[in-house]
Amino acid sequence: MTDTRKLPIGVFDSGIGGLTVLRAIQDLLPAESTIYLGDTARVPYGTKSREVVTRYAINNADFLVEQGIKLLVVACNTASSVALNTLKTHYQLPVLGVIEPGARRACEITQSNVVGVIGTEATIASEAYQQALRGIKPDLTILARSCPLFVPLAEEGWLAHPITNQISRVYLTDWALDGLDTLILGCTHYPVLVASIKTAVKPSVTLLDSASVVAKTVHDLLKRQNLARDPDSDQARHVYYVTDVPERFRRVGEIFLQRPLSEVIQVDIEPAGRS
Repeated sequence: MTDTRKLPIGVFDSGIGGLTVLRAIQDLLPAESTIYLGDTARVPYGTKSREVVTRYAINNADFLVEQGIKLLVVACNTASSVALNTLKTHYQLPVLGVIEPGARRACEITQSNVVGVIGTEATIASEAYQQALRGIKPDLTILARSCPLFVPLAEEGWLAHPITNQISRVYLTDWALDGLDTLILGCTHYPVLVASIKTAVKPSVTLLDSASVVAKTVHDLLKRQNLARDPDSDQARHVYYVTDVPERFRRVGEIFLQRPLSEVIQVDIEPAGRS
């Protein structure tokens, strides 16, 4: 009988950005093995409909569950915002998203009760962050804005490029309201653009990357459900899958993961007969 504690943690994203969440999990839980799936053939999710994103999320989760995992982390804000509840009802294992942990942390640290959220068009339109924030702290003032150009800039590796700085200012400079003290980076691509985003907001604004909060949530859940791997077990193994050619993922992914990527395997997860 398989010891569930020895199974890996499964993590998926629409592409490369979820590696920021994976990095935080690997840093906090070095004994845990992981499997990452980047749906690079169908990125971006942020401009697609709820129905399409949900279908893609189920494809991704099906693949990871078939590999044998003990926990599923939806390291994609767009998929978390529209498909998380569906995924939770589909699978007999814990499923975590990135929105609720980030919203909870923002409510803990804001002093002014003015919180901003930036993300993809789909994430902002879903109002998932807004609803999560209000559910925790009803008196918050919430500012929300989509920043769709940030994803291709991050994936191009233009982290501190003058064009990236200019676009950051176009998106955010007029948003520098008195009282805004916490800005949620509501897309897993955005943390690598922190230096650029900082040029467009007041120095007093805290930029909140939910990756570390998600990693802590994973840690607590594994402990609570007795799913944590024995620290004295064999060395953790990390496997990376993509749905398109892996060369670009490996090159840009090392920027997000901040360490060399091991073997990246291309897979086809689209069910037969679907396009």
